[in-house]
Amino acid sequence: MNKKETRFFTIADYEEEEQWLREQHRSGWKLVAMTAPCFYTFESCEPEDVIYRLDFKDPEENEGYMDMLKDFGWEYVGKCIGWLYFRKAAADVESQEEGELFSDNLSKAELVSQVIRFRMLPLCLIFFCCIIPNLLRFFHGEMQGPFDLFFGIFFAVMCVIYVFLITYCGTKLSRIRERYEDKNR
Repeated sequence: MNKKETRFFTIADYEEEEQWLREQHRSGWKLVAMTAPCFYTFESCEPEDVIYRLDFKDPEENEGYMDMLKDFGWEYVGKCIGWLYFRKAAADVESQEEGELFSDNLSKAELVSQVIRFRMLPLCLIFFCCIIPNLLRFFHGEMQGPFDLFFGIFFAVMCVIYVFLITYCGTKLSRIRERYEDKNR
């Protein structure tokens, strides 16, 4: 038996997503697929404590990495928008390090830096190159067509959404990276 869940996590909420997936598995639902942006497919299973971890890499370019994780007992679940999903039974974990994909805090900080580079920067580019110029065109009266009001409202709403996402994700990712960098010192 399968169930589908809709749950939205931003790029900065990956740790919360890991916890949520763990709770789902404890409730008897193991993750089988993810569909962007926020759709999860679960399969009924025996309730079990299973650790879920996310990484941000291209599995095709990192075949050796995928083999190494498999050797350490991590099951590859799938990929969604650059995020790789792994799981491992908590009963197979004897130390805190075995329950982590990364062996040190520097690697965790690098993960956050990759997310900032490959997700936050494009978000900022879209905002400054598409949303802001079109919103300014609307407010300066440069749009002269029957759908001007619709597009003006659309770009105003998009501006609010992007400002929230950039602020929220940027702040949270910076804090996460600092937390890992501080632990490494």
